[in-house]
Parts: sequence; C-alpha cells; structure tokens
Amino acid sequence: MTLKYVNNLFENLIDETSKKSEIKIYQEFIQIITSLENKDLSENEIKSIETELDRMKLDSNSLNRRKYYKKALNDFKNYLKETYSLTTKGYYTQLYGGLGLSFGLLFGVAILSNLERSLGLSLGLIAGLVVGSIMGRNKDAQAKISGKML
Repeated sequence: MTLKYVNNLFENLIDETSKKSEIKIYQEFIQIITSLENKDLSENEIKSIETELDRMKLDSNSLNRRKYYKKALNDFKNYLKETYSLTTKGYYTQLYGGLGLSFGLLFGVAILSNLERSLGLSLGLIAGLVVGSIMGRNKDAQAKISGKML
C-alpha cells in the first residue's frame, strides 16, 4: 500500500463521513502521510513504512470506523517513533506536561502541605504543569531542528 494510496483513501473517507471525530482522525493521518512524503527518506525506509501500512489493513471495512482508525493511527505513530524516532507536533509537550502534573501533585502534597491543603495541591499542579510544558516545548524544538518532527 503506497503512501499516495493511503492519502487518497483517507481523503475519500473524509468525503464519506460527517462525524467530526472521524474527520479529525483522517486529517491527522493525511498530515502524517504528507509529512512523510515530503521528508528525505530512503527507498528502504519508504518500503518499510508501506509494509507497516499494509499490515494495518487500512482499506478493510470495520463496523466502528472511528475506533479502528484511531487505534491504527496510534499504532502507526508508535511505529514511526520506535523505528525512525519521528514524532508529531506537540508530542513532548504533551508527555512532559503530564509528567509535570504528576510530579507537581507530589510536590504539592509533600512540600507545600504546610499551606492550606487545596492551595498546596493547586500550586504544585500549576508549577508542575508549567515546568513540564516548558521542558516539553524545548524537547519539541530540538526534535524540529534535528528533522525528527512530522
């Protein structure tokens, strides 16, 4: 299954549906495929990606399209991340933001507990989210500079 075929498949699926949740998934797939087409990939890398797309059986008719293609999209993103270290825009910001929330919660409970309990939790969560998001944005910027962002 070639990249152009997958691109056309998802453009046709967008025309067939009126559900915004499905359209969002299809558009994200199209954006990733278009970015891959514009990247300088070797023939072996393109063949490997096309083999992975074949394995996903994207042209099959499933009963719950949104669920099926959402899972396929996540699997494809994971494949690109593990195999070629390619990430989508905002990947690290989202990841580090979540980690920052977790550590901020711990920080709020452990360190800021001498303040009023809800105030300590709130300040810890906010600080963790801000620090995590800043770190994630820096990591996203590094990925973009090195050409590892789709």
